[in-house]
Amino acid sequence: MANDALHRRIAEAIRSDILAGRLQPGDPAPSENDLTERFETTRNTVRKGLALLKSEGLLVSGQGRRSIVRPRPNVRMLSTGANHRVHRDSGKSNFNAEAEQQGHRPEQRLLHVGQVPASPEVAERLGMEAGTMVVVRRRVFLVDDEPMQLCDGYYRPSLAEGTPLTEPRRIRGGAHGVIESPSGSIRRRIVQFVEDLELRMPTRSEADALHVPTGVPVARVLRTAYDSSGEAVEVLDSVIPGDRYAFRYVIDVP
Repeated sequence: MANDALHRRIAEAIRSDILAGRLQPGDPAPSENDLTERFETTRNTVRKGLALLKSEGLLVSGQGRRSIVRPRPNVRMLSTGANHRVHRDSGKSNFNAEAEQQGHRPEQRLLHVGQVPASPEVAERLGMEAGTMVVVRRRVFLVDDEPMQLCDGYYRPSLAEGTPLTEPRRIRGGAHGVIESPSGSIRRRIVQFVEDLELRMPTRSEADALHVPTGVPVARVLRTAYDSSGEAVEVLDSVIPGDRYAFRYVIDVP
């Protein structure tokens, strides 16, 4: 029982150093010898503590037998109405623009475009009956070749038909460029986003697609975009690993 408590104390000491920034991504963890001497315990107890941190996604095995702090790209996302409009007018998505400004190499890969039955959550937000067919655009977002986000965009067929939203290709400026284009057939101005956030553990397929280590949660974000008449024109269903982003929301209160 004492050794069981001790291996957790060892893990907590290293975890605190990682979360406080004293150990940076890519840094080696304290060696087994150092930890054995520091905590006056056995090598087996030390290994149990390191294994606990690996299960949490904080440590990975480096070259040889030494564990290192898990390297990962961190992207800070700033969400404001102003920067959304600036990025949209530049022809770049907010994700790509924010990542590039921080020196990263973003990429969005289109996985599928087609029609699927609307889930109850998507249907409610689009003002439709559950099971009604909707257009979906499925993508995976990457930063420096590391998968960062799964993102499914949903649109009413009456809105999307005859536009690039239904075509199996990437769209310069993104879906919002199509929706807001004054020369397009939709011509809606997006004036509000409403986000519903859920924190949970990933499904097996999500963990595989996003390379999520054991013990790391994901954020599921349902973002609904509304036009100037109050009608929902898009629902984005995103799954984001909890260890790769820092979000900042600026909310103007009238």
